[in-house]
Amino acid sequence: MSLYNLKASSSTNKLAHLIEKNREGFYPVVEFHPNSEKLVKLDLSANNNELTADLMTNTEKFGHYVSNKLEREGARYAIGGYGELRNVYSRSELFGGEKEEPRRLHLGTDIWGRAGEIVYVALGGMVHSLAYNDHFGDYGATIILLHQLEGIPFYTLYGHLSIRDLENISAGNYVSRGQAFAHFGEQNENGHWPPHLHFQIIEQMGAKEGDYPGVCKYSEREKWMANSPDPDLILNMNRWLH
Repeated sequence: MSLYNLKASSSTNKLAHLIEKNREGFYPVVEFHPNSEKLVKLDLSANNNELTADLMTNTEKFGHYVSNKLEREGARYAIGGYGELRNVYSRSELFGGEKEEPRRLHLGTDIWGRAGEIVYVALGGMVHSLAYNDHFGDYGATIILLHQLEGIPFYTLYGHLSIRDLENISAGNYVSRGQAFAHFGEQNENGHWPPHLHFQIIEQMGAKEGDYPGVCKYSEREKWMANSPDPDLILNMNRWLH
């Protein structure tokens, strides 16, 4: 690991500890009532034998698979994915192919549900950037927020949103804790995925705007996961998994 990566890892550990210290103060990113609603894990790793090649490459079938799981389990959301090694990204050339190591390790948490589900601001901040990443397998509508905790800046990325969420928001706008600012997008506008939210914490954005890798090469996992700590530090949802 390079000197830069060692510094990033040390700094991100500090950020993770700071976020964890404040985790009870974050507003829920999605509406969820644990006393009356159910949350289940969705495994998209190679360990899930239900994920056939046909299912992964066909968006309609993939969508039916997710919605059927939610209905079968009686759950409002399915969740998972941080640090998960996923073959599902073979469905898109965006994640690399035969000539180099493909990107397969997921750096965010996915919350799978119905299109139109409202997304809320976990903690106040400013809109850093936004974009419509309109490629098959990409984020679709994407918003990135900049926050500070005790003087330490970091970012949160919200991917696979509704394209209408980009219409009345601009970089530099301020957002408040608990503000409803986005929605789960339909599959024809969210990068052609079943409706869900990709939520990711990012310490250093570099020069990127409106986009940031949510999937990395397995061989580079230490560097990328150091810069994107566990999203559940903010989401606080894994404790409700069945």
